[in-house]
Amino acid sequence: MTVIPLCRATVLGLALLAAPAVQAQSTQPRQITVTGEGSIDVTPDMAVVQIGVTEEAEKAADAVAAMNAGMTAVMAELTAAGIDPKDIQTGSLRLDQRYDQSSSDPQPRVVGYSASISVNVRVLALDKVGEIIGAAVSSGANRLEGLSFDVQDRAPLLAEARKAAVADAMARADLYAGAAGVTVGAVQSISEQGWSSQPNPAPMFRMDAAMAVPVAAGQISVQASVTVVYAIGE
Repeated sequence: MTVIPLCRATVLGLALLAAPAVQAQSTQPRQITVTGEGSIDVTPDMAVVQIGVTEEAEKAADAVAAMNAGMTAVMAELTAAGIDPKDIQTGSLRLDQRYDQSSSDPQPRVVGYSASISVNVRVLALDKVGEIIGAAVSSGANRLEGLSFDVQDRAPLLAEARKAAVADAMARADLYAGAAGVTVGAVQSISEQGWSSQPNPAPMFRMDAAMAVPVAAGQISVQASVTVVYAIGE
């Protein structure tokens, strides 16, 4: 076997090629990335009620006309009960075909139409929620599609939740660094992962005018989440 000696220039060239890889490894950032969660519980001061009217008829026009009449009466009653018109907003509007469910025909026969409409009603006086629902039902509403609680001014609560999320991230970073035998360095970046308000929803069900509507607001939770990147200290 013949051994070919490497000249000095070749050895130097190989060293220069290897240098960037070594340098890249040595400059790899040493970081701790953690996600912090913050949550503030508060008593709500408003409610949003989704009230609807559904009417059925053989003809689509008749179903829509009955639906319109029902919702017009409901909205008039809501206004009479003290709800500001700006706090009433149409939420959904549907017109569906009804089929003969007893038929064995692979193409069921259309036997009528179902027209539905709902409105989102913002109620600022929580002690009036049950009364408002009762007034809507007595005037023609036959669906309760949702009930949720919230706060009118969420900004200061969200600020506190964000502070709590950052504090939680710092505590987690200290914990991980201590377990790994290193120290936490300067903050490299902070990014918000999102925030939310968690109300207590009510299920959708059909209603009749005789139904009593007890309402308990309880509490809601305003939540925030942040991801913080720290340098690892020496």
